[in-house]
Amino acid sequence: MKNQAYTTLIIDDEPPARARLQKLLEHFPETFRVLDEAKNGIEAVEKINQLQPDVIFLDIEMPGLNGFELLERLDKIPIVIFCTAFDQYSLKAFETNSIDYLLKPLRLERLQQTVEKLSRFKNNLSSATIRSVLKEFYSQKEEKKMTSITVKKGDKLLFIKLDEVTHFEADEKYVTVYTNKENHLIEQSLSQLELKLPQEFIRVHRAVILNKNLVLDVQKYFNSRFVITLNNNRKTRITSGRSYNLQIKNWMGI
Repeated sequence: MKNQAYTTLIIDDEPPARARLQKLLEHFPETFRVLDEAKNGIEAVEKINQLQPDVIFLDIEMPGLNGFELLERLDKIPIVIFCTAFDQYSLKAFETNSIDYLLKPLRLERLQQTVEKLSRFKNNLSSATIRSVLKEFYSQKEEKKMTSITVKKGDKLLFIKLDEVTHFEADEKYVTVYTNKENHLIEQSLSQLELKLPQEFIRVHRAVILNKNLVLDVQKYFNSRFVITLNNNRKTRITSGRSYNLQIKNWMGI
């Protein structure tokens, strides 16, 4: 174990979970020195960049940014100890080297194993290696039905029902979610959304994912493309990308 305690950040959207972990960590003052807490992924990115903690205890399921999306935004990833109530996230990769995995509710005996692991390892995994673990997670995790999208508006988090979403559109580094009533900028990329959205959504262009249930009509266009009209107030017309020709044909059964 290193001579000084690991500077530590607790990241969880549930106050009771943060309080419980804080109390458990008090049993190991020579191992952990808690710097601060973060109540969501967006706040956590700011505090990690500011405080540069050695270790983060990271909840996976959080509004705004989940634990994996948070890590994708970091240039330098600290030692990660995942905490979650969902056992389908368990992967062998989380139990090796600098990554550990704790199932909620956290237990003192299990945290003791984490302390012992920290005393044995010498070098943290590289950010690239951790990201490869995240990729493995995305390919293996049990699919969960996503029914809403979280957007940030000022200091509030809004939950938009997916069946009201007509389409997502990327413009440079931003993504906008559109409904009949309004549109919002969101924190997730189209690639991240594509991994999680239910089968009602289809990517038809590198910059557009749309809701198949809210399509009015589809017309053939030149160069193996299609013009898709959405059944919304604006009757939005979207021209598909050529590379998406096959999946659009499969969707339409032609």
